[in-house]
Order: sequence, then C-alpha cells, then structure tokens
Amino acid sequence: MQHQRPSTRAASSALQIFAAMSLWLCTEALAAPVSVIDDTGLRVTLPASARRVISLAPHATELLFAAGAGAKVIAATAYSDFPPAAEKLPRVGGYHALDLERIIALKPDLVVGWASGNPSPQLDRLRALGIPVYLSEPREFETIATNLERLGTLTGNPQAGHSAASTLRDGLASLRSRFAQRAPVKVFYQVWSDPLQTLNGKHMVSGVLSLCGGQNVFASLGPIAPTVTHEAVLATAPEAILTGREPATDKGSLEGWKRWPQLPAVRFQNLIYVSGDELNRPGPRILAGANEVCTALDQARARMAQAR
Repeated sequence: MQHQRPSTRAASSALQIFAAMSLWLCTEALAAPVSVIDDTGLRVTLPASARRVISLAPHATELLFAAGAGAKVIAATAYSDFPPAAEKLPRVGGYHALDLERIIALKPDLVVGWASGNPSPQLDRLRALGIPVYLSEPREFETIATNLERLGTLTGNPQAGHSAASTLRDGLASLRSRFAQRAPVKVFYQVWSDPLQTLNGKHMVSGVLSLCGGQNVFASLGPIAPTVTHEAVLATAPEAILTGREPATDKGSLEGWKRWPQLPAVRFQNLIYVSGDELNRPGPRILAGANEVCTALDQARARMAQAR
C-alpha cells in the first residue's frame, strides 16, 4: 500500500484550500454589486454581475461577445450577425422597433441598448419595469474601449473586458504611428449612391481616415450623415473614393463615378471597396476595418505616385 509523504499531503491540502478560496472569490464577485457609468452619463448598478443579457443593437452584441459575455447573451435584435454565434440568438425585434413583450418574458437582468438608435419610450418602459438598461453610444475609438471595460464589469468579466480594450488601444496606436505621417490623400467616403450620402468629420469612419493619413473632403458638414450632390463631390476633387461593400444591393457601387474620367479618384484608379460592417459598427472590429483602410490608402498613394 502506497502512502503519501507528509510534504505531498501538505501540498495537496494547500491546493485544495486554494481551489476552494478561488471558487469562493469567484462566487463572491458574481454576487457583489457592480456599477458603471454608461455613454449617456447615467449610472447603471446591478445587485450582482448580469447573467441574462439582451442586446438591442448589432454593435452592442459585438461588444458583449468581445468582452467575454457571449454565453450570457440570451437574445438580440435583427442584424446581430457577428460573431457567428450571435446569429443563433432569439430575436427581440429590430433596434428601431423592439418586441417589448418578448424582452420582458425573457427576464433579463441587463439590457444593453443603443442611445441614438433605440426608441426612447421603449427604453423608458423597460426601466419603469425595473430592468437595468446600459446605453452604448461609441463615437470615438476610446469610447469603444471603455464600453468593452464597462460591459466586462457588468457581466462579471472585467479581465476579458480590459484585455479586449487594451488590444484595441494598442492596435490603433500602432496604426497611428505607422500611417498618420504619410502623404495626405483627399477622400470621399460614400455611404449610398442613391441618394448620394457621405459622413462628416464627427463620424468614426472619418476618424479612421484621419488615422490612416486620409482627409475627409466633407468633414466640415453639419449633419453626421449628409446627402450631397455629384457636383459637390466633383468640386472637392477627391483623390480616392471609398465605400463599404454592399453584397445584397448596388447602392454602394462606385462604378457610376467612371462617367467623370477627369476626377482624380477615377484617373488614379482609386475607387475602393472596404468592409462596411467593420467600419460602420462602433465595435472592436473597427481595428480590422482601420487596417484595411490604411492598407488601401497606401496602395492609393502608390498609384497616384506612379500616375504622376
């Protein structure tokens, strides 16, 4: 019969105590109240880390999964299609028209909404029923990072949230150091072709262009997503025209600009398609979108140099 040595028994006992303490600490962390400030300046306090979370916008779904809370998301709105696991979630309407009855029936202990996208009366109704609502409204890179951290805190995943935020911050800083000093490129970013729509300097896409050494030719316009005329675009003489890929529609097509061969973007063959969801959704994939835009603008610079 084999016997454990005293030192071995002591080590085994210590490991058991450590494991028990770790489990206790995790349980206590889940049970302890958590509190953060959302993007509208309101404090959101939960009696314990959320275990049943509903997302009311595609970007909020991405933020939750990136912050390590994917397993706790029990439902989402339409178009929440990333990561792939999000496509399998039950739907609670679209972000412009929520299915309140279903949301209430699912008994969430946290709802993550979109400040400028979800109907305020419906959000107020959820609050009136005692359902905590965190409103997300990232307008800058740093706000995406802080959303990751706050949602990690609310869902009991602070380390995952901080890790995702650090990855985003570090990646964007690296791009800034590599590309911000490159020769500027005048860019028209096309959202739709009919009506012809762009984004102003306050939109995060414009921040990506700046990060990569691009200059948004309509940065100074008032509306965040203004409609412009073809004549106005021609007058700005953009050296590159970018748009998000629209696989199911031709509204993002750039082919129509070839009618004006004198346009620098056409002359330099700088009609560029980039990944729309990665850029237009204010979530962690903005880093991948920025990488793509920076690479595309560098290639545009090379074509411009060759043509000249």
